[in-house]
Amino acid sequence: MNKTELIAAAAESAGLTKKDTERVLNACIDAITASLVKGEKVQLSGFGTFETKTREARIGRNPHTKQAIEIPATRVPTFKASKALKDNVAK
Repeated sequence: MNKTELIAAAAESAGLTKKDTERVLNACIDAITASLVKGEKVQLSGFGTFETKTREARIGRNPHTKQAIEIPATRVPTFKASKALKDNVAK
């Protein structure tokens, strides 16, 4: 399912127009993104948790030259599914 299909399904389920549903979805994505940028955790009961984790700096290898390169530390977004979501998917 892509974003367009998600919007159509949510609009039909909620009885809203696709345009209104798209605005709501975009606002939710923007709010989650803004919270993650600030380093905050976003918990959605029954769905899961979005948060950021820090990857430490490490030494990697260029696969073409086999030369060692330093990979800098970085923050990455992560998602952990809730137990309810895991149980529903496993059915």
